Amino acid sequence: MPRRSVMFSPGDRPELMRKAPAAGADTVVFDLEDAVAPARKAEARAAVREVLASPEFDPDAEVCVRVTGTETYRDLEVLTDDGDGSDGGAPFDAVMLPKAESGDAVEHLGDQLREHGRRVPVIALIETARGVLRAEEIADAGPTDAVAFGAEDLSADLGASRTDEGTEVLYAREKVVTAAAAAGVDAIDTVFTDFEDADGLREETRFAATLGYDGKMAIHPAQVPVINDSFTPDGEEIAWAREVLAARDEAADEDRGVFEVDGEMIDAPLIARAERVREYARLAGEWSGTEE
Repeated sequence: MPRRSVMFSPGDRPELMRKAPAAGADTVVFDLEDAVAPARKAEARAAVREVLASPEFDPDAEVCVRVTGTETYRDLEVLTDDGDGSDGGAPFDAVMLPKAESGDAVEHLGDQLREHGRRVPVIALIETARGVLRAEEIADAGPTDAVAFGAEDLSADLGASRTDEGTEVLYAREKVVTAAAAAGVDAIDTVFTDFEDADGLREETRFAATLGYDGKMAIHPAQVPVINDSFTPDGEEIAWAREVLAARDEAADEDRGVFEVDGEMIDAPLIARAERVREYARLAGEWSGTEE
């Protein structure tokens, strides 16, 4: 499913984790990394496991766990252990790897997941200079289902000063989304730290969409509707997509490989774009009918 909005919830705050899916994010991330102080990691692991394993927790969203960069095996051990030493434990849909710096690191996480009886996708968070330079191999790694761009940690790693324009991270931002496109995986844009600035968030999210990003990370429930709306196609885009997909089906029925819409020759990339518009419009309830 699309990941328009990917919202973090601190792993040591079970009351927030239980409420997180109600924000309407496509993906919620229970965070064992940056959101949790080192002294509270064990408590957070237990809290995440408890929430995930609760019969009352039945989210209508993808649930991801951001593991710690240094104690990943321990994270997975707690999350997957049934309590009697056997694998089982709490259900989750994906794992986020912080500070991904190589394809091998993603493959290693995939191996660890399999050792614990789990085969779930990995969202690789690229947020260091080395990670940016190796974005292609990270995106190409077998377990990778999405790459996420982290501008804040990257800026610290570079020694750069964050600006409203974001020119200091633009090269990295474009490199990450390009690597994702080449590998055929999702690209998720960086967080917008001022959660009270809805207009600024909307502007930055729309810019990320123009770069080719599929979604954006959120740090507060109030950001989710703005992000989802920013990735929702407008009426003109939806009308164009309907025409393209209808013309595609008509051409297929007539065994024609080439067709046009309003004087524009339509090829495979434009069909893929129309299908993406349809998918995002359906998520927002803006695409009615049964057209495939």
